[in-house]
Amino acid sequence: MNLAIIGLVVGMALGFAGYFGGFAAFLLVAVLGLVGFVIGRLLESDIDLGDLGDLLRGRDRRR
Repeated sequence: MNLAIIGLVVGMALGFAGYFGGFAAFLLVAVLGLVGFVIGRLLESDIDLGDLGDLLRGRDRRR
């Protein structure tokens, strides 16, 4: 699927959540989308848990 189409769908979902459910629903959809993205990347083996932990702690492995 084209990244522009995925961005359009995500934007529309956030827009509908914000319009019909308010700001709290907007944030919930955004956070759950981020969680789903990270889980998907983990399952595709694009990132590993060590990289994710270092990213959250602010460490840089390239040094």
